[in-house]
Amino acid sequence: MIEQKRKMKQMTTMRMKLGLTIFGLVMTIGLCAQNYPQNYFRNPLNIPMQLVANFGEIRANHWHMGLDIRTQQRVNLPVYAAAEGYIARVSVEPGGFGQAIYIAHPNGYTTLYGHLNSFTPALAQYVKSQQYEQESWKVNLTLPPTMFPVDKGDLIALSGSTGASQGPHVHFEIRDTKTEKCLNPLLFGFPIADAVPPTVSRIAMYDRNRSTYLQSPQLISAGRTIRTGSNRLGFAIGAVDRFSGTNNPNGIYSARILLDGAPVSGFVLDNIGYDETRYINAQVDLPYKSRGGGDVQQITPLPGARSVAYSFTHPEGVVHLPDEEVHNIVIEVKDTRENTTRRSFSVQYDPALATAPTVINSERFLPNNVNVFEEAGFELFTTEATIYDTVNVVYSSTEKWSAGAVSAQHSFLSPAIPSHDSVTVRIKPTTAITEDQRDHLIVKNVAGTRTFIQRGTLQGGWINAKFRQFGSYQAFVDTEPPTVNAPATNLSRSSSISFTPRDNFNTIRRFRVELDGQWLRFSNNGSRTWSYSFDEHFPRGSHELKVIIEDEAGNVTTKTWQVVR
Repeated sequence: MIEQKRKMKQMTTMRMKLGLTIFGLVMTIGLCAQNYPQNYFRNPLNIPMQLVANFGEIRANHWHMGLDIRTQQRVNLPVYAAAEGYIARVSVEPGGFGQAIYIAHPNGYTTLYGHLNSFTPALAQYVKSQQYEQESWKVNLTLPPTMFPVDKGDLIALSGSTGASQGPHVHFEIRDTKTEKCLNPLLFGFPIADAVPPTVSRIAMYDRNRSTYLQSPQLISAGRTIRTGSNRLGFAIGAVDRFSGTNNPNGIYSARILLDGAPVSGFVLDNIGYDETRYINAQVDLPYKSRGGGDVQQITPLPGARSVAYSFTHPEGVVHLPDEEVHNIVIEVKDTRENTTRRSFSVQYDPALATAPTVINSERFLPNNVNVFEEAGFELFTTEATIYDTVNVVYSSTEKWSAGAVSAQHSFLSPAIPSHDSVTVRIKPTTAITEDQRDHLIVKNVAGTRTFIQRGTLQGGWINAKFRQFGSYQAFVDTEPPTVNAPATNLSRSSSISFTPRDNFNTIRRFRVELDGQWLRFSNNGSRTWSYSFDEHFPRGSHELKVIIEDEAGNVTTKTWQVVR
């Protein structure tokens, strides 16, 4: 029976190439019509499907791209294939999804299962062999269709909390295999009760004659008439959605604005690519949030971010008030089950309330433009896709010296102003850089509570680096090698061994352990500590154990011990 089932699975996978071709046109039409197959995919767990997070939920620098399924605060629950197909990809990484499986299905979709604790034995052994072949614990493996075929409901893994996980759960995604766009799984008919409409906690109004970054929004109440000195308005909302029987706040699915009954602008979070997900920084008013205002999502798109999730009928998605009459505004918020919340109010343009534009003598960075800032000791360049809305340049330089610093500290814009693309930073060192030092240059970027370190390159007397956030920048020469704890020399009673490398700039770029010259598979789950559980690769007896560590500046530490197991 086992052999017969294996052969049947192989026959299924051999049909998949033809199946993908046949379903390609159907999928293209279906995606356009949002006609997703219902009940094709099963719950990947054998417990009731309850969510801790849904698709489109607001996260730092991204929308949440799938469903986080509760595992009753436990790990090692069986995880099953949501439909027939084959395991097309397996990834292991310290952050992100941790240990993850991707299954390709014959109808043109791929499902992802993330934060797994372990794979099935055969798959785990294959992954381990590839890690040893590549001499890397972090791997991203592409598998052929015939290697690991699965039927709907086959066991594929045990659940966990690996990677960038805040607790035990299964992260589950459905993707269009061809485009790799993530699709909203709640549109596929999973058995999740939802009769609760979204909750709208605040409505924010903007004068769209000015940049959203150069103003504070006006919070308004439904059921009122708001007189305004602007004839071009934008709106954002603070809103969450909930499922039946739970108070857990989730992200909303869609929102739109209607002016006198006609739609103006809106967004729908039904399909997003990982190359697009950073546009969440344009939908959320981050400067307002940084001032304690909470999350509000722009229903009117910003000038530098109109292509993702948004659709609009009026120019630029802005509410135009053509006269001084009273006009009715309706904001409509929905979830995937069409549960709807509406908030109505009126607006009236009054030119007497218009305020004179503030005269700013500083430079401005503009959306959809390459922007250049140049000072005597500091330069910064953007791409056309970096800035979402116009921002006034704010720059200062401070002689703030720290150990190893070779430049002043340069502050450019607030960290609350989002940057979509990387910006190129050029810093003029204030001391001569020797030939030995040029290979140990780093640039430190502080953005609020976060610190980022990048390797610096010396070109034409300037130290160059790239970052994806504004804030302060300073160049350093780092010649201090990382350190690491020494292991016990007698390991005969131990079942595992751990190392915690440390660095003065908290950047470990490479970590490698060798036993008698052979690579050992140490793992890391997003912490500073690397661990290894003894197996056949570490036999009993006397051995030479070597650790090699490299930091971002290229400093290398090598330690060797004689150990006994």
